[in-house]
Amino acid sequence: MRIKGLFWILTGLLLAVLGVLAYFSFYSSTRWLFFVVEGAILLTVVYLIVFYRRIIKPLHIIGNGMDLLREQDFSSRLSLVGQTEADRVVEVFNKMMEQLKNERLHLREQNHFLDLLINASPLGVVIFDLDGKIQSLNPAAGVILHSQQEETLIGKSLTDLDSPLAAELMELPLYGAETIRLNDANIYRCTHSSFIDRGFHRSFYLIEPLTQEVFKAEKKAYEKVIRMIAHEVNNTTAGITSTLDTLASTFREMKDMEDVNEVLRVSIERCYRMSDFITNFADVVRIPEPQCQSYDLNEVVMSSKRFMETICRNTNIDIRMSLAEGCPMVFLDKTLFDQVLLNIIKNAAESIEADGMIEIRTTSSPVSLEVIDNGKGIDKETEAKLFTPFFSTKPHGQGIGLTVIREILQKLNCSFSLRTYPDGLTRFRILFA
Repeated sequence: MRIKGLFWILTGLLLAVLGVLAYFSFYSSTRWLFFVVEGAILLTVVYLIVFYRRIIKPLHIIGNGMDLLREQDFSSRLSLVGQTEADRVVEVFNKMMEQLKNERLHLREQNHFLDLLINASPLGVVIFDLDGKIQSLNPAAGVILHSQQEETLIGKSLTDLDSPLAAELMELPLYGAETIRLNDANIYRCTHSSFIDRGFHRSFYLIEPLTQEVFKAEKKAYEKVIRMIAHEVNNTTAGITSTLDTLASTFREMKDMEDVNEVLRVSIERCYRMSDFITNFADVVRIPEPQCQSYDLNEVVMSSKRFMETICRNTNIDIRMSLAEGCPMVFLDKTLFDQVLLNIIKNAAESIEADGMIEIRTTSSPVSLEVIDNGKGIDKETEAKLFTPFFSTKPHGQGIGLTVIREILQKLNCSFSLRTYPDGLTRFRILFA
């Protein structure tokens, strides 16, 4: 545009000078000078037209092309100017613009497909900006990080999230992968990697839920083991108990056989205990399918209070109720849930041992139940193993209580967590669907 404007300015000045010369030569005594000036004007006009078409117009076309590139307008094209060299430049430029347009369209299609793929993926995807803040995440990641709306997580760092998984992700090194088991019994395969965006590395996390697959594999394994052990133990103890009963009946009729009778009694009792012991394990794989109905959560809690107080009566443990106003309704199998609640209270009481407090709290929004105790708490290493089958921190524990709780709550479609917080209180939280 500057070259074109300068050309017209110089053209105007030149024609003005020639016009003045023609004026003075017309009134001078030398008439031939007038014709010479007129011829010069004509030649100048012809030269300027040729100069414009060969130099100025191609430069103007190229300038327009640069403007199109600057504005990234790849849909417009330059027109030919009628010169071989200039038209070759115009044709190359138009081909380049067509290729850029197709590549941009292809890139947009790829990005759109990638966005659809990420949003539909069952894997959680969390992408960070250069400042370590969450820039985007898919719906699966929002569910995994316990957020109903992904927008609430945008712009936050992992340290800002109240999520056990976020704390674990912070410990995962770049380009590292690890299987993480949380205190809510969920298991994830997490990968920390990066990609290059405009010359800078930006990190992202891939979070693959493995909970159901691992639980199915665990259950299949321990069901087979328990069935086999229960069959062998019960058959063996049944035969031994029958024989010992016969011997005990015989020796009871004899005199001076009190010591032998006592040994037989202890042996029979031990056989029954062994049978009960293996039956407890077998009960883990025989949890019935829930028969759910609608209940008031507060009433469900209050109906179990008497049994809870019986558990805590002899150890000076105070049970407190903090129930939500109104009637928070839940859809569950009351018989199965009573078993869950009693197991949780029993574990809390055993953690306190004596002289402590257990608080049972319900909320309406969201509908949840929380059992809080001031026992000795759970360390970080133990948290990840709590809901593992047959794991127990008790010297003589069988490790089936939390497994039963896990199985029942999953059947009732409840999410849950067990964690000791910095204030020293341990909270078992159940969130109803």
